[in-house]
Amino acid sequence: MIIESVAVELGPRSYEVLIGRGLIAEAGKRIRALAPRARVAVISDERVAGLHLPALRAALEAAGLAAPALVLPAGEATKSWDQLGRAVEWLIAQRIERGDLVIALGGGVIGDLAGFAAAILRRGVRFVQVPTTLLAQVDSSVGGKTGINSPQGKNLIGAFHQPALVLADIDLLATLAPRDFRAGYGEVAKYGLLGDEAFFGWLERHGPALREDPGLLQRAVRHSVAMKAGIVRRDETEQGERALLNLGHTFGHALEAATGYGERLLHGEAVAIGCALAFELSVRMGLCSQEAPSRVAAHLERMGLPHRIAAIPGDLPDDEALIALMAQDKKVVDGRLRLVLAHGIGRAFVTDAVDGALLRAVLAGSRG
Repeated sequence: MIIESVAVELGPRSYEVLIGRGLIAEAGKRIRALAPRARVAVISDERVAGLHLPALRAALEAAGLAAPALVLPAGEATKSWDQLGRAVEWLIAQRIERGDLVIALGGGVIGDLAGFAAAILRRGVRFVQVPTTLLAQVDSSVGGKTGINSPQGKNLIGAFHQPALVLADIDLLATLAPRDFRAGYGEVAKYGLLGDEAFFGWLERHGPALREDPGLLQRAVRHSVAMKAGIVRRDETEQGERALLNLGHTFGHALEAATGYGERLLHGEAVAIGCALAFELSVRMGLCSQEAPSRVAAHLERMGLPHRIAAIPGDLPDDEALIALMAQDKKVVDGRLRLVLAHGIGRAFVTDAVDGALLRAVLAGSRG
């Protein structure tokens, strides 16, 4: 299978996203080509390091790069001030300088945290993303959003800091637990829902076979990355169109905060529920036909993803508390909640004209 390249065109901050099989074995020569005299330092987590750090380290050492590694705890709770400080101090101790490279080996948590550490270390050090989850390969590793969570909301602390290279090795996805793969698929489906109905139709036909068919999986990853790269090129810092990428996220981030960023609800699961809620609110506001939310819910259910709040185990705050958490979202402007809604599948848009009574009705209905 060939290695495909998607360019993220941002002038002097442009970079490639390479997608294909066996890329981790080529990591040394590709990273060495970025900066022949650079030193590198790897940040990973306990789960990923046990699976993939030896292969990455071997590839780097074969290219003449020593590869010290910091291994952090796995899980969303790692996106915290404490672990960020630990990472930055470790990078300083490794004498990583502006001309060197930080390598993020992991899923979205490690990519976000290591990228933020690189952004603030010495006022900006380059970094490379080696995403190991489906969610990270199609979404979080591309576009330069880095950061950590606050108890008051997800990703409220961070910076835009573009990677120098992204190596999306499809083979690494074979080690994902089924639940983690399904959660990552929530972000894949999002791309069809926000701006490409034909892609969503393709996913309806082929989604259940992605895990068993590397060719289909690579096509889904490449298409998702290409969609995101185009949006990021047109709106790098989310002044307009890029906000569409947050379809389902305002609901989803509130649900993640309400569940404590733990194993009760993974990010991709929260996004799936959020997408279903966004389409349900859209139909209640008369923006799209009833067919759209029904189709969304049916596909998410077929893929083993939740599409109702009732699917989240354990107790949750009441609807008013969830709305208060939604109000902490980064898309709030002048105190007005902005949501990504839809005129239909593939026809998302951003609005602050949200009917509060209908929003409460949608949340209440999703609990039943």
